[in-house]
Amino acid sequence: MFQTTLILLLALLCLTPALSGQTQAVSPGRSLVIAIDPGHPSETSGGCAHHGLKEVDICWQVALQLEKLIAAEPGLRSIKTKQKVDELVSNRERAETANRAGAALMVRLHCDSGNGSGCTVYYPDRQGTVQDVTGPSYEVIAASRRAAEGMQAGLAFVLGGSLYLNQIKTDSVTYVGSKQGALTGSIFAKVPALVVEMVYLNNASDAAFIGSPAGQDLMAQGLLAGIKEFVSDNK
Repeated sequence: MFQTTLILLLALLCLTPALSGQTQAVSPGRSLVIAIDPGHPSETSGGCAHHGLKEVDICWQVALQLEKLIAAEPGLRSIKTKQKVDELVSNRERAETANRAGAALMVRLHCDSGNGSGCTVYYPDRQGTVQDVTGPSYEVIAASRRAAEGMQAGLAFVLGGSLYLNQIKTDSVTYVGSKQGALTGSIFAKVPALVVEMVYLNNASDAAFIGSPAGQDLMAQGLLAGIKEFVSDNK
């Protein structure tokens, strides 16, 4: 009788997180590394600038805020692919930093410029070739797709009506990706990788949002929610 009761109690404890609708925390014994990649400057450009804002500065500020949020999450820790806002790091080096850390996910932060508005998540949907290297692997492609879906869900939950969220897109529809098959950072990635184009910086409304401390904080919270959505489904 005692043994039966004990078994039932243990079963109930195991089911509690699922019944409450809360995600179980990642085990403190194996912290997962999130590689935060603040976009630019790289071999391609120093980033765009509109409405008195520079992409490189916005990406850095959001990266710092995301770093703080991750530090407060049990079972997660982060690294950055550069250590100061104006540090020149190639896209290959950024991916290799994430690879060496064995990152559970590399989140590449950028701001878009063009005809559009809102936030867009990109992931590699096929292999590409650059510098005589072909990648990412099909396993990384599949994991990156799941990461993009998790990020989309997290951003949608946090951003709500504060910022328009576009449908998920792929590397192959970008200018560089259409030529190489995938973005350079994705080709060299041996870990799941995605790009978050946080806003269209040339859009006045988007710029006002991401240029404010409140907007940057909300974006960082959305990124964290997306990260947690992905890692909780891939433990």
